[in-house]
Amino acid sequence: MGKDLLYKDYQTDQKFTLTTSSPTGVAITSAGTKKGDLFLADVNTQLKSRNVTTDIKVDTSSNAIDEPAPGLKAIFGFRVPDQRSGKIELQYLHEYAGISSSIGLTANPIVNFSGVLGTNVLALGTDISFDTKTGNFTKCNAGFSFTNADLIASLALNEKGDSVNASYYHIVNPSTNTAVGAEVTHSFSTNVNTITVGTQHALDPLTTIKARVNNAGKASALIQHEWRPKSLFSISGEVDTKSIDKSPKVGLALALKP
Repeated sequence: MGKDLLYKDYQTDQKFTLTTSSPTGVAITSAGTKKGDLFLADVNTQLKSRNVTTDIKVDTSSNAIDEPAPGLKAIFGFRVPDQRSGKIELQYLHEYAGISSSIGLTANPIVNFSGVLGTNVLALGTDISFDTKTGNFTKCNAGFSFTNADLIASLALNEKGDSVNASYYHIVNPSTNTAVGAEVTHSFSTNVNTITVGTQHALDPLTTIKARVNNAGKASALIQHEWRPKSLFSISGEVDTKSIDKSPKVGLALALKP
């Protein structure tokens, strides 16, 4: 929730998303994003049949996902045209735990493991990557979170202990979806602090506004309107308050769902 408040839907590009579905359980989502003169697109197809879910995504990275048993997923992923990017991943979700592990399909693969253990109130998780070629840990993160009815707080140690991140999210008024949030990151190697604060408020049941600012002087705002059920139109903008001579950045997003 805190990450959504501070980062979700903020963009300075043009994005279009269209989702269609059929009664047989097939859902197709196509998306396109224009970044300057570059246009990126992907098509994602999801098929559901009883306890089996298969996801196939076509873009610069592709995945095939099977759910052979409730809570268990087997994923095969690869990136085109990098033939060495193939990997197999297993995910298991339980009421009080979640585990994900993957291994690359190379002679000296990278092994990844992440897991979380806890309840709806307290949770503890870790994320580790090990390079079998060099014998070194390339990633070693750990985090702790606390959640109650209107507040979420978390603390995480990232970059193999080089940085610490603390975040806070608080619902001020549930009836208007008014909330505030903040995130503080400190890097021990560079002794640099990054602070981001934000807020959101629902003008009406269909329209939400959000704003955020960080200590680098970059301020962003967006307005999102649900003009039909599940279909959203968003306008966002960003300005660098320390460089007023630079033109503000503006982004548009349109998401269509049946």
